[in-house]
Amino acid sequence: MSIDTSKGHKAMDYPEHVRTYSGFIQLTKITIISLVILLSGMAYFLVH
Repeated sequence: MSIDTSKGHKAMDYPEHVRTYSGFIQLTKITIISLVILLSGMAYFLVH
C-alpha cells in the first residue's frame, strides 16, 4: 500500500496505522471466505 504521509502530523505513527489497516483487511477477507464456505456447506448438507 502506498500512502503519502509527508504532509501528515509528526506525532502520528503512520507505519502502525498501515499495519493495523492491513490486518483489518486480511481479517475481513478471511471472514468473508469462511462465511461463504459455511453457507455453501449449510446449503448443501441441509437441503440435500
